Amino acid sequence: MRKGTRRKVRSPEVGDEGTPRGQPLLADVARVAGVSEITVSRVVRGLERISPQTRARVLAAIETVGYVPNRLAGALASSGSMLVGVVLPSLSNIVFADVLRGVHAALAGTGYQPVVGVTEYAPNTEERVVRSMMAWQPRAMIVAGFEHTAPARRMLEASPVRVAEIMDIDAAPIDVAVGLSHRKAGYDSARHLVSRGYRRFGYVGHDWERDRRARLRYDGMRAALGEAGLDLVDERRVDGPSTTADGRAMTAALLAGDGRPDVVVFSNDDMAVGGVFHCFATGLVPRRDIGLFGFNGLDIGQALPLRLSTVRSNRFLIGRSAAETLIAQAARPSDPTIIDTGYEIEAGETA
Repeated sequence: MRKGTRRKVRSPEVGDEGTPRGQPLLADVARVAGVSEITVSRVVRGLERISPQTRARVLAAIETVGYVPNRLAGALASSGSMLVGVVLPSLSNIVFADVLRGVHAALAGTGYQPVVGVTEYAPNTEERVVRSMMAWQPRAMIVAGFEHTAPARRMLEASPVRVAEIMDIDAAPIDVAVGLSHRKAGYDSARHLVSRGYRRFGYVGHDWERDRRARLRYDGMRAALGEAGLDLVDERRVDGPSTTADGRAMTAALLAGDGRPDVVVFSNDDMAVGGVFHCFATGLVPRRDIGLFGFNGLDIGQALPLRLSTVRSNRFLIGRSAAETLIAQAARPSDPTIIDTGYEIEAGETA
């Protein structure tokens, strides 16, 4: 797939005259709540002598309009912040560490500094992190994926701050989307394996509630199998994040079942490496006895005695492209942009 391609998509968030919506003001909150601006200011600052009923009305209005208090009053507000907010699901996952390296590389020498928040895949945590970061009026925000709570989405949409939603391009972005089509990656993976002669497909995965992109790859795989007149013979999925230990355990459970696939597609390389370990422990030889196929192209998979067959995502490029795009133009364009960073199928030695 060709890297770095861009396409414009028409924004549904632009007004009839084609102008972006303005940032909500204190006056907007006061109007919606039916109180004075002074009352709103007192609630925002956490001052006493506000009735619980009034405080509740003001807080509800703040959420409704997507208002974010500006804590950079005075000079900082006029000159602009040099911060770029980066909200990631995890730092223990090397995938996002690679993304952060790309962001850092793009910002090095520009004067901008990344400020990182970690959500551990919890939408409510993401909402709190976004609210906290945007209160400091950053130059831009980089967030992982398209899945936000309604209040978080309103804050990101209503603010003039540039926003990049990264890792995925399978939905319409608020401003910029940078990443790859996970559904197409899953589809192309299955087509590749079918072309290599595999017919009995198994699947080992992790929690789709936390990782929508894994579900998209699964859906793409199933679509390709259907076109080839095939289907999964068996599948196992752990109700939690991806780990090598769970990949090993789920592979053991899958191969102990009645389906006995000739290839196992894993939700990512963490799980696939666990599958390789199971084979090593039980005397199975990957590719000769059973195919194993991952996703991400992590270094650990390529350092195995048999290089893992996988899809390599361009994680560093995703982070770098997102940061470069956002700081290149301060004003949010009227039409969102999609930047496809592509992927490569690594034939490897396990499938």
